[in-house]
Amino acid sequence: MKRLALAPVMAALGLLSACSTGPTIRSDYDHSANFAQYHSFGFMSPLGTDKAGYTTLLTERLKTATRSQMEMRGYVYNEQSPDLLVNFNAKLQQKTEVTPGMPMPMAMGPYYGYRAGFYGGWPGYGWGDDVFQYTEGTLNIDLIDARRKQLVWEGISTGMVDNPASADSLQNVAEEVAQIFQQYPFRAGSDAPQKAQATTAGQAK
Repeated sequence: MKRLALAPVMAALGLLSACSTGPTIRSDYDHSANFAQYHSFGFMSPLGTDKAGYTTLLTERLKTATRSQMEMRGYVYNEQSPDLLVNFNAKLQQKTEVTPGMPMPMAMGPYYGYRAGFYGGWPGYGWGDDVFQYTEGTLNIDLIDARRKQLVWEGISTGMVDNPASADSLQNVAEEVAQIFQQYPFRAGSDAPQKAQATTAGQAK
């Protein structure tokens, strides 16, 4: 799993682009929607990453990266009356994984019998459970039918947070958004799903 970094809301993206295996990417879309009618896009106001009441650096980087991906697919940016609205959400969640350890050795067992019962280990001696605590970051990108106010596509990236100094950089945000949009199967004016392809902004990892 990949790790992202985090500084309050900004790194909430943490955009999982620093580990070798990369984040888990999932997507789904409304199969009843007519994607051929979508030619333009804009951004929700306020966006989910601007809950504090002002535009964050994370939001600006997400908007720049997403605009690049949408225009790459033939969509035109239209701030006044777009066919699609884009929204973002990013969150962090503390996670704990426990791996059961091996049973504690018995003082008189086949191997430790040399102690002959005269002494044993210190309190808690033995192989206990392995406890791994980490921060999981999730980034959602939503596409909404602006006229119907209906979600029509969602892309989700999930991974462990790491390297807080660089995870929310322009490059990492662009790569993370590109990986999510590799799962977007449409082009402007077309309702025929296409196979996911690597983009110039970021290659699949």
